Amino acid sequence: MKNAKQEIDNYINTVVDTLTKLDKESIISFINLLIETYNNEGTIYVFGNGGSGANATHFCGDLLKGVSSGLDKRFKAVCLNDNRPAFEAIANDCSYEDVFVEQLKNFLKKEDLVIGISGSGNSANVVKALEYSNSKEVRTVAICGFDGGKIKQIAKLAVHVNINDMEISEDIHSTISHCVKKILIKRFQDRTI
Repeated sequence: MKNAKQEIDNYINTVVDTLTKLDKESIISFINLLIETYNNEGTIYVFGNGGSGANATHFCGDLLKGVSSGLDKRFKAVCLNDNRPAFEAIANDCSYEDVFVEQLKNFLKKEDLVIGISGSGNSANVVKALEYSNSKEVRTVAICGFDGGKIKQIAKLAVHVNINDMEISEDIHSTISHCVKKILIKRFQDRTI
């Protein structure tokens, strides 16, 4: 444990360094897509695997409660990770690669926004869902880490955390979603932006 302090310092310093290098314009574009979807009465679909799935659930909850609280017109958001019976039935009866795309086939409309989160950017089920959404001319966002992987190339907008570290990618994805939440609250509730 004598090296633990140094490891903690290294981790925190890497997080801070990575945060300072974020492309803020991509985050602003992401916020604008969320607002556009809200104005067009579209639904926001978000999903991912593992820690990215947890971030997807958290972000969806922030839109439904944190941002929408007190608004007459509310954000419509669905995390495709959260309907466990449908998720598991699709994984079992079709394939795990289809768990998101098969749900999107039930709901997707042109005014919607589809957000795929993947640390590596190469999760096959996220790739497949974004490709399907693009084929339906729906706006797509990739929230990714590492080199961005396939989803950075597929999505119409990429919010990329350029770090070859899964935990730091996931940390910063969560930080981005909280930043977006705070900006949206100001925009819709405080009317200061």
